[in-house]
Amino acid sequence: MADSMQPEHLLGHVQDAYYFEVPRFLASDGKVLIPQIFGARLEMTEHGYEAHGFGLSKFMVLEVVAALLLVLLFIPLARRMAGGPAPRGRLWNLFEGILLYLRDEVARPAIGKHDADKFLPFLWTLFFFVLTCNLLGMLPWSGSPTGALATTGALAAVAFLVTITAGMSKLGPVRFWTAQVPHMDLPLVLAVPLIPMMFAIEVAGLCIKHVILAVRLLANMFAGHVVLVVIVSFIAQTAGSVLWYGVVPASIFGATALSLLEILVAFLQAYIFTFLSALFIGMAVHPH
Repeated sequence: MADSMQPEHLLGHVQDAYYFEVPRFLASDGKVLIPQIFGARLEMTEHGYEAHGFGLSKFMVLEVVAALLLVLLFIPLARRMAGGPAPRGRLWNLFEGILLYLRDEVARPAIGKHDADKFLPFLWTLFFFVLTCNLLGMLPWSGSPTGALATTGALAAVAFLVTITAGMSKLGPVRFWTAQVPHMDLPLVLAVPLIPMMFAIEVAGLCIKHVILAVRLLANMFAGHVVLVVIVSFIAQTAGSVLWYGVVPASIFGATALSLLEILVAFLQAYIFTFLSALFIGMAVHPH
């Protein structure tokens, strides 16, 4: 119990791993190892399990689950919308309302009405994938893939590639990169040193914006789950003490309240990630 509040112990519950944590009546050590279908060999070390080879981790499995859920939800919805009457029912109307909101209030204002629709499939997929990954972290014995830099970094990298590809497709490769520097009437003696310097700053800024995009999502999701683990760990920390009888209901109430806030954060961070991605695309296709 003395180690229950140690950083290594707390972070172990929210970081990626090669196993799922489950109640001990399901597994003697509380861990169910993930089958390594790609042939990786798991080895137990003092820091936990390490994979030799391409290891399949918990967050990888959850990302595949998120992708399958989206396929199962939206392919039938798309077929019903394309080949028949308008979808009916609260669930379908909810999804349709979110899709229309992202189109009318996010994509078109940020990118422009004439250019936005071609990026809608990407933005819709981005929003619902991030949202699903966020919400999976609220399930018991699960985890939030967006609480890992590998996931948020990959998403930001995809957004970065879409951004520069959109800009080069719209303006042409040469014009897109030269448009990163605003037009200024400078004498030659100033233009020679300033224009390359400004170009380097603008390109660095373009990269930094997407790095921050990844870090913002990571920090919000990771921090929220760490706080939840800390609150629940107070129960183990006070076990065997008279304080336990007061800490248990307080911890449960606090974790429940924070979990409700985390649901709001899950939607908010998915929206922010999608909105900023659309904004960056808009800045690329309509520079300065």
